[in-house]
Amino acid sequence: MSGTAAKMGPNAAWSMAVGGMVGGGIFSTLGVVIEIAGPLAWLSFLAAGFVALLAGYSYVKLAAHYHEGGGAYTYLRKVGAEQTAGVLVWVLLAGYVLTNSVYAFTFGQYLAEVIHLGAWFPRFAAVTIIGVFVAVNLRGVGEAGFVEIALVWFKVAVLVGLAGWGLAHWSPGQLSHGAASTGFGAVIFGAASVFMAYEGFQLLAYDYDDIANPRRTLPPVVLSAIAAVIVIYVLVAVGTAMLIGADEIVNYKEVALARAGRAALGTFGLGLVTLAAAASTGSAINSTLFATARLTRDVARAGDLPAWLGHHNRRDLPGRAIVGLGLAAAVPAAMGNLEMLVEGASLAFLVTFSIVCVLAWQQRAGHRLWTGLGVMSGLTATSALVVRLVRVGSPALWAWGGLLVAAVAVRPWLKRHR
Repeated sequence: MSGTAAKMGPNAAWSMAVGGMVGGGIFSTLGVVIEIAGPLAWLSFLAAGFVALLAGYSYVKLAAHYHEGGGAYTYLRKVGAEQTAGVLVWVLLAGYVLTNSVYAFTFGQYLAEVIHLGAWFPRFAAVTIIGVFVAVNLRGVGEAGFVEIALVWFKVAVLVGLAGWGLAHWSPGQLSHGAASTGFGAVIFGAASVFMAYEGFQLLAYDYDDIANPRRTLPPVVLSAIAAVIVIYVLVAVGTAMLIGADEIVNYKEVALARAGRAALGTFGLGLVTLAAAASTGSAINSTLFATARLTRDVARAGDLPAWLGHHNRRDLPGRAIVGLGLAAAVPAAMGNLEMLVEGASLAFLVTFSIVCVLAWQQRAGHRLWTGLGVMSGLTATSALVVRLVRVGSPALWAWGGLLVAAVAVRPWLKRHR
């Protein structure tokens, strides 16, 4: 963007932050968290949102401290921790890749709930939607605008309406119908497992220079957006269970909200929720790919990724990064399962957000009570998710371990061949 008049005001920035989080978060994670936390799933969303609030506070305070947007990679380099930054950015980019895989996977599942063409179709649709937005970004039209903002309000309206319909049919027994009783430990495991549902606000930090008066705008926008999404997720978790019961959500976790929409308004409700899910996941893929490709370009130019990823095409766009990220997301979307993708992405963002809180605490960016609490809560949630992944024997831990080894081993070679 160029010129002050073209910069985002509070409404546009807030809509983008909310859209980044809701854009697939609740559509993808509701069944996963209810399977883990049962009737206390709403409390898991509340706990994860609390961690996200503290991380969001650290992000905006670091941006104000340095008068610059960015994320963990940028701020680690500011304090001279270039080795850590160079390794962590691989984790962060892999987290974004998995997030796009989750969104694409969810898109395919919701579309298949309406269009029955066989078991192959959801995976085909997932890969196709990634291909569509790779093409869109290669043409340089990946930025959010009025249509994007309108879509945010549409999907929020659908989610709140669905939650309200369920709450109007108040039936507390539905929260635990067919679900095992759980305790506080399951709440923490659930919160950590679906933390990726809150990661979208972070993309706004990369648009720092495109926001009008960012020092004043970012803090209330980011924190109020996270708070609003917490309320939406809690209402949807409770309201949807009231409509179809916890067991139905777990059994059909890939399309739980579509089932709730059908229970509320029949075929019309199914279509409305499917449309909202398609709009949400599609716009989330678009915005995540747009921001991540530019981050990839910058990291490549700094020497922490292969230099060819920093190449610009004839439209002055990071074409190779766009295509590479799209291909990387398409493979897990076509081959993975929902729990593995969601938990793998959540681990990446818990690690990243915890490090951001550590940096904010060290640099005295913001009140140290809140940044310190962010450090403790982030590390607690990260540890809980690692324990859970060990317990269930998830291959995600091996994959993350291999990625870290590769990052540490390859980085010196990249530096020598810049």
